[in-house]
Amino acid sequence: MTQGRAMDIDLDALTVEAVQAAFRAGTLTAEQLTRACFDRIERDNAKYNALIFLNPQAIDDARKIDARRAAGEALGPLAGVPVVIKDPMDMVGFPTTAGWARLYSKKGGVDLMPERDAPVVARMRRAGAILLGKTNVPILSHTGSHANDSWAGPTMNVAMPDRVPGGSSAGTASAVASGMAVLGLAEETGGSIQNPASAQGLVGIKPTIGLVPNAGVVPLSGNRDVVGPIARNVRDAALCLDVLAGYSSEDPKTLASVGQQPQGGYTSALDANALRGKRIGLYGPGWRAQPLSDEAATLYERVKGELTALGAELVDDPFAGSGFADLRKPTPPLEHFDARGLESIPYDLEKYLQRLGKHAPLKTFAEFAEATRDDDAFGPNGVLRYLHNLADFRTALADPSLPPEMPEFIELKARYLRIFETVMTSQRLDALVFPQMRCEIPPLHGTEVIQETTVGEINIAGLPGIVVPAGRYLSGAPFGLIFVGRQWDEAALLGYAYAYETGAGRNGSRTLD
Repeated sequence: MTQGRAMDIDLDALTVEAVQAAFRAGTLTAEQLTRACFDRIERDNAKYNALIFLNPQAIDDARKIDARRAAGEALGPLAGVPVVIKDPMDMVGFPTTAGWARLYSKKGGVDLMPERDAPVVARMRRAGAILLGKTNVPILSHTGSHANDSWAGPTMNVAMPDRVPGGSSAGTASAVASGMAVLGLAEETGGSIQNPASAQGLVGIKPTIGLVPNAGVVPLSGNRDVVGPIARNVRDAALCLDVLAGYSSEDPKTLASVGQQPQGGYTSALDANALRGKRIGLYGPGWRAQPLSDEAATLYERVKGELTALGAELVDDPFAGSGFADLRKPTPPLEHFDARGLESIPYDLEKYLQRLGKHAPLKTFAEFAEATRDDDAFGPNGVLRYLHNLADFRTALADPSLPPEMPEFIELKARYLRIFETVMTSQRLDALVFPQMRCEIPPLHGTEVIQETTVGEINIAGLPGIVVPAGRYLSGAPFGLIFVGRQWDEAALLGYAYAYETGAGRNGSRTLD
């Protein structure tokens, strides 16, 4: 990078550490970097369709960061770093459309204009991050594979444009993968951080439920929704989690996170030797009775060798005989997704709408249902029609002002956690490491969906997972790993992911040959 020339910035390889080094050296300003990102967006967004709204205040925000830095003010590591925000997260000045034409006036719908940022967006602003805009998602974030039905049209996979980009945080992953932004905020109910990160060769953190507030985010399930970062490397993701994590009075479940964060921040656990002496559990039918494809299995064998070389002790199929795999039950008519825990969406949506503010056009679930009745998401042809097959959904629909009891979900969660803890303890495991997908990503416009290994299990249990690139298939499709651990184990998992990333190679280019 050279003084004053934004065109010379290598956006494809840029990291938070490199950005801050350039700021300190005076070879780059936040304004120059922001302009370079907007130039990249102008050049490539029509191709990838990652961003749906651009923030006209971003340049002024960058100038303010530059002025604060010039005045000698101490700034955090994300100050001046360009980031993107997933559309369902409330961001003042922009409608929250959740990918649905019914929630966007320019497509014939109604605009939900928040009076306050979602807590996670507010935290990024306070950290000095430059918010470039909002990213594309499928309607109501209903799928973990793509954004093909968004009012804005499909998002492309930057790594392989003819394959699904991963969803529902498709736009965030594509924005980061294409160099339009350095970091992005994503959100998951069932794979929506894991899948796009893995599908595009990126790092993603799916946090323990309750670590990061998700108030002000269009919900699918208050019992499962989590916000986390998508980044190009583990350190950047850890830095972003430091900003996002912690108690918020707007989200009472975050009270459980108090005392669970490392004192030195999540980057304090990043250690190239973190895997040395650790016992790591491997994927097998005890976890889920679905085999890996031949290519995925071959790539996984290579990974096992790398983990062993990094000092890890590997444990084959530690969940064998535990009954863990028997708990998984896809929700009809879906063949792969276990939706239990989403029964509360009428109540969760009502609470979300109430937070928008007194001027919001929709303030209750009933008003939401009326405004969208011509394209009813819960109707026979709606994207969430399968919810009627969940035990307490009809009760929740009858009175959205009351949270459903959901005894089936609560017992299921308890059983997942009990078995998980029993196996981790009895096998003396520090973490699990699986291929994040059982096979390579499917075509963009086909009928296949992403075949993952942990969606449902860790979403229902509320467990954390860290996705990290681990090579490519012969086709060029990215191959990713997911490190899974106990609740609140993010710091340790980040350490393991960092050790793998630095010890086994960071470029994700390793293939079967």
